[in-house]
Amino acid sequence: MSETAHVKPQPPAAPPAGMRARLTVVDVLAFLCELFAFGTLAVWGFVAWPLPWNFVVGIGAPLLAILLWALFVSPRAVVRVHPFVRALVELLVYASATLAWWSSGQAWIGLGFAVVAVTTGLIAGRRRLGA
Repeated sequence: MSETAHVKPQPPAAPPAGMRARLTVVDVLAFLCELFAFGTLAVWGFVAWPLPWNFVVGIGAPLLAILLWALFVSPRAVVRVHPFVRALVELLVYASATLAWWSSGQAWIGLGFAVVAVTTGLIAGRRRLGA
């Protein structure tokens, strides 16, 4: 048998009170993906729909996405959910932005955004889970 003591993994140390954790490139990229998704939904709503629906969809689509994000995904989320539900909501917002580009005839932009957003989400999610 082994002579070494059993070592239990410790969770990462929380920053001292009043201080935040350092921002990383992944955090900034994730934030830019969020903003791009919300902006995409707004532009799609105003461009792809006829009057008066363009105002309804152009304001409503990003508003709904921001509401879902604030409720389930944001760092200060109102509703604490399982990490996989959180990832599913995040993926739903990213997929809706991708489909908006796709339906606008800009499939390559949608595909590029999907690759960047999903990769960033995977890296950030794994880091949040401490894996």
